[in-house]
Order: sequence, then structure tokens, then C-alpha cells
Amino acid sequence: MEDVIIVGGGPVGLLLAGELKLAGADPLVLEAADGERRRTRSLGLRSLNARTMQSLALRGLVEPVERAQWDMLDALAAERQDPGEAGDVVALMLEILRKGQISGHFAGLPLLDPEGNAQYVMLRQDRLEELLAERATAMGVRIRQGRAVTDVVQDGSSVTALLDDGSAVRGGYLVGCDGGRSVVRKRAGFAFDGTPPTMTGRTAVAELADPSMVTSSLRGPGGLVNLSLVPGEIATIEFDGGPGDRDAPVTAAELQDSLRRVTGRNVVVQRLVTGIRYSDNTRHAGSYRKGRVLLAGDAAHVHSPIGGQGLNLGLQDAFNLGWRLGLVARGAAPGSLLDGYTAERHPVAARVLRNARAQVALMRPGAQVDALREVLGEVIGLPEAWRHFAGMMDGTAIDYAPGAAVPLTGRFVPADLPLTGPAGVAELLRDGHGLLIGGSAPGAGLAAPGPGAGVADTGPGARPGGLEAVLAGHRDRVRFARAEAGAGLGGASALLVRPDGYVAWAGEPDEAHNALTTWFGPPTGAAA
Repeated sequence: MEDVIIVGGGPVGLLLAGELKLAGADPLVLEAADGERRRTRSLGLRSLNARTMQSLALRGLVEPVERAQWDMLDALAAERQDPGEAGDVVALMLEILRKGQISGHFAGLPLLDPEGNAQYVMLRQDRLEELLAERATAMGVRIRQGRAVTDVVQDGSSVTALLDDGSAVRGGYLVGCDGGRSVVRKRAGFAFDGTPPTMTGRTAVAELADPSMVTSSLRGPGGLVNLSLVPGEIATIEFDGGPGDRDAPVTAAELQDSLRRVTGRNVVVQRLVTGIRYSDNTRHAGSYRKGRVLLAGDAAHVHSPIGGQGLNLGLQDAFNLGWRLGLVARGAAPGSLLDGYTAERHPVAARVLRNARAQVALMRPGAQVDALREVLGEVIGLPEAWRHFAGMMDGTAIDYAPGAAVPLTGRFVPADLPLTGPAGVAELLRDGHGLLIGGSAPGAGLAAPGPGAGVADTGPGARPGGLEAVLAGHRDRVRFARAEAGAGLGGASALLVRPDGYVAWAGEPDEAHNALTTWFGPPTGAAA
């Protein structure tokens, strides 16, 4: 029996597989699409926001992701024989990315960082998938392509995925990472409520008889048209009530008609290579877990792509779920640890769905919306408002424990927190362990744990070790580090950092044992 079956080998499924492997579980990835279909669904560019980049830094993935971006952008710049509008856009994008100025946008209103400290990467989805697949395979993850799941059946002790070739795979847990029309979600019976589509988006690789007839425009009387940075890719959005048959192939005539409606010009599409449709259909699973079946990424939430939040939202699902499910699947922690997944990620997605709906409203044609955009643009220019919108769009405003007594609790650990050893926070979290950080005073006032706690050498009269000794029984899951003298721990004497980089607990040393057991399961040798 498999530890965890992951249905869907896109970025979310592949990242989740790596996180599970780090946590000690052995996942199997089932991907329905072959290579060509995977490339088709990768039309357009994807953005990775600041929080995703901070998370990737914990796994040593920032450098390869950034290198992939620069390789792509440099190649695109070299391809532009005739600079024109598209060449100017590539040059501008290169400039603002290199200067660290772009934090994203809100309905096309740019969020530019005046300090030049923004973290933002653009690349193709298939290239990101390649990087994550290479990493997962190197870690020993098994990935099987061309394996479509048709049904999911669970009992009290396992879950079975039925495949289209008549075979079946049984696992302890199963995670649906299979997109907005998730088979896993439907067959497992998750509620998926929301609002119907109001717009139709089309992205295609096509040849125009006269490319000069089309210029990018975020808004116009008929909708939106965008010439991608990728040569030959073109996109339109029309606020027409949503697409009809989502499964019918996009044709040259369909794209041509859309371009004519949006631009008001007699555009001729000579050839269409491939194309996709999308909408602002906005829906959210009521829960991300039903027994041994869980959801992540678009399988759990769908919304308009305007604002570029969907991929980041899914990758953060994977970071949040991976360490939890890995510990549970390997028997190191109780199943109740999984309850925190929905509790933390559902409100985050709800806020994204809300701002995605707002962005669609701000993209609609009309004089009233024009005026609203002007007013909002003035508001975003105010420093406090800019911080609010930037934090909302780049993920850095996420707080899993709002109102906590110690403000660091539930927030992402500061990457520059000074430690006494040679390794920094990101390096110590690299292998998927948690991290217990003590203050500069070794174990002052540390009380002994209660009877049966399984922790030695921790009382006030214990031999040297102090807070570090509390880790007895958890060293297979958590490392120890000490902060430098004067380093701020938010008013606490110790921090417990989860493998995904968020502070699980902040408090006094005599509370550390309970925090370790709550977040990482009982000590080794105790019943999970």
C-alpha cells in the first residue's frame, strides 16, 4: 500500500510530493496528461510572488527558479528582431525585475516597490514543472504519467484510486491536485460552492495576417487583449457571461471573432496552433479534507487568473500540507494534525477569491469603472494602502494565528533572524525538519515536564542543555538553534518554527514540550 497517492503532477502535486518525501513519507504521483497536453496547459507566463519565493528559499530552489526566469527573458529579448511594442515590454519587464521593483498588480494597477526590495519571478508553468519534477525524482519520488484516475473510494483504513485502464492503486491517504475540474473532488463528494462565470478568456498560439493591427490593451470597450511576452501567444478577455463548451477545441475562427470584438478592427487569424479557454468561475471547497482524501491547489479553489494568485495559492497549500501529512502518514503524528490544514488555508483562499472577484469588477468596460480605477490608483499610491495591497497580492500578509499573544506566532519566520551557529534559518529548515530556537540565555527558568513526558535533563537543576534537552524524543523531526544575544523573538524566550517556515509557537521554555507534542506528535517511543 502506498503512503500517499497524489493525483495530478502539476506544480502543486510535484511540490507536495517533495514535501512529503522530506517529512519521511513515500508518495506516488499519478498524472493523466502526456507531455504535449502538459505544454498546452502551460500557455502564458506564471508569476511567483514574494511569499512563494521565501518558501522556495527554504528548499534551496530560488536560484534555479530565478535562473530559469532570466534564461527565458534573455532569450525572448534576443528573439525580438523588431523591437516594436512587444520588444519594449520585454525590455521594461527585464528592467523592473532586475531592479526588484515589481510586487505584482491589482486588476492591472501596478504595485511597484519604491525601495527595490520586491521578490517576483515570471516563468512558464512547464519549466517550473520540469524543475520540480527533477527535484522530486532525485529525491526518489515515483511519477507515473498517462495514468488518469476515474474514481476514488475510501474506507476507515485506506483509500483506493481507480484508473482508466481498469487497475487500482491503494494508499493510506490520497490528495487531489488535479485542477479546477478535479475528479477527486467530485468523486469524493466535496461541496464546491461559489459564483458562476461572467467572462471568457482565451489564450492561444496563433499567426495573424497583420500583427500590427493588434496592440495590448488592459481595458477597452470590448474587453482586454494582450500580446504575451512569448512570441506568437495572444490572449483576449470578454465580459460576455462565460464560455460555452469548455471542452470544444479553440478554433482560428473563434479567436479571430474574439479579437475583432475586443479591438474593433478587422483582424485576420491565418493559423491557430493551440488554444485554451478560461473564466472567472469562482468556487471554493467547503473543507479540504474528507477522511483520508484531501484537496490542494485548483482542486480546492478556483477563481479568475487576473492578478496571478492561483499558482501561488496552490504552492502554499502544498507547503502547508506536506509536512503535516508526511508526519501523519509515517505514523509520527496523529491524524488530528491534518485538521489545521483546512483551518489555516481555507481563510487564506477565501480572501484571495474575494479580491479576485473585485479585480474582475475593476477590469470591466465603462465610464464608472474608469473613474473607480482612477480613484483606487490614487489610494494605492498612499504608503499604508500600498503596503496593504502589496501584502495581499504577494502573500506576505498571511497570518495563521491572528490575535496571538506573541505577534510572531502564525507569521513567517524572519529570514534574517541572527543565530549563533554558522547556518541561518533557511538552511536549518532545508531538510524539512522543524526548528526550535532558544534565546541567548541557555534554559533559564526551564521547568521539568510532567510525569511520563519522556524528556530528560530539562529541570532547573538539570545538567547543561536547558531548552535544547526538551527535544529528546523529537530530534528526528526538529532541530535546535540559539538566537544571538539581542536578537528579537517578538517578546518570547523561544520559538518553534514549522517546516514550512511559519512560527507554530512562541513562548517560555517550560511550555516548549507541549508545543513540540502538539505540532510534531508525541516523542519517539510514545503512542501517536
